[in-house]
Amino acid sequence: MSSWYYLVAQLPSLSLDTEVPMPITEEYFLELASRFLDKKSLKTLSELTLEPPKEVSKVSSTLVKKWFDFERTLRFALAEIRARRLKKEVDIQQKECPAFILEIARTACGFESPLEAELYLAKQRMNYLTSITPSDIFCTDSVFAYALKLKLLARLRVFNEETGMSSYKQIYEKILTNGVA
Repeated sequence: MSSWYYLVAQLPSLSLDTEVPMPITEEYFLELASRFLDKKSLKTLSELTLEPPKEVSKVSSTLVKKWFDFERTLRFALAEIRARRLKKEVDIQQKECPAFILEIARTACGFESPLEAELYLAKQRMNYLTSITPSDIFCTDSVFAYALKLKLLARLRVFNEETGMSSYKQIYEKILTNGVA
């Protein structure tokens, strides 16, 4: 287990600040982790995603399970709020939504700018990941949390306000047009 120390000691800190260059790429992180992780952990790490499966499935990591549950519930809450605003029916088979997730979804849907909403959601996701990361930084779940945070930051870096607003308007126009037709 001492190899974990070498892996974790080499990981740079991560920042939500999009003006700061990414300190490490996902590819380099996976390559680095492959030197220190066992096959099962490396497989889980390489299959990690920000988008959980719609249906709850068995996951070997407690942290990944919590992340998937949080993210699935948040996405369903966002979809439900957006559908209600468009006066559309939505068939979401979701258990009760925790108040803190509902508050995050409502706040995100209240932003005028889709970019501002995404930045807000990224911050909330990052805060949640931090809250569920074990205090023992030399464990598998801590490495998985780092990987998820890295994925969040990489996703955030591809956003561009002009491109995003243009895309948003096109999608919204399609929704309005298809709704009328």
